[in-house]
Amino acid sequence: MIRISDLHKKFRDNEVLRGVDLSIQKGETIVIIGRSGCGKSVLLKHIIGILKPDTGRIVVDGEEITRFEAEEMYEIRKKFGMLFQGSALFDSLTVEENVGLGLREHTNLSKPEIQEIVQEKLSWVGLSGIENLKPAQLSGGMKKRVGLARAIAMEPECILYDEPTTGLDPIMADVINHLIIDMRNKLKVTSIAVTHDMVAAYKIADRIAMLYEGKIIFTGTPEETKNTTNPIVRQFIEGRGEGPIKAV
Repeated sequence: MIRISDLHKKFRDNEVLRGVDLSIQKGETIVIIGRSGCGKSVLLKHIIGILKPDTGRIVVDGEEITRFEAEEMYEIRKKFGMLFQGSALFDSLTVEENVGLGLREHTNLSKPEIQEIVQEKLSWVGLSGIENLKPAQLSGGMKKRVGLARAIAMEPECILYDEPTTGLDPIMADVINHLIIDMRNKLKVTSIAVTHDMVAAYKIADRIAMLYEGKIIFTGTPEETKNTTNPIVRQFIEGRGEGPIKAV
């Protein structure tokens, strides 16, 4: 579904992406791992056209989106849903209004039709009956699930997850992991998640790719990732700090 070729992006003197190459198959779940600040979220923003690369290509369903103008990109974005790291809910809107935002803006559905879809999607994430609450009344885990309900409201072809389990306790993180798997099975979507949570990566991924110093240095199944001899990947998945740890 998506092919990324030799993608480069620099912010002033900071070269974040240094030639990213990655192909993502239709219907698969790929997890991109890497240290904080390595460019994982920047890569996601390129896939949905929020950022434009300095050089390189991104092809979505056979169309090179890096050359698209705003109106063309507007149409491509309809293929995507995104769960943002901080959920990105609008504080002034109710849960129902947050989840139905895209439907109100981009479809001609009636208010009752939108309400029905919102209720269905909230039930999918285990949050029936909270339509009239505001984000301030929700826990962190509930906000993530409302964000996911909004991401799937228009039944996209691809869902992007930016650090979906960050800030959650282990039990709620596992709930989110199960929901990601459930969305893939229900909607048959392509899923791209970026995370440094290896428990989540092993659980949800068909393939895992590691971003390091601006490039993808490894791709493999969860089992191949666990058994890799690549020293950089091993250091990351084992959570070892750089160099020897000195006794105090």
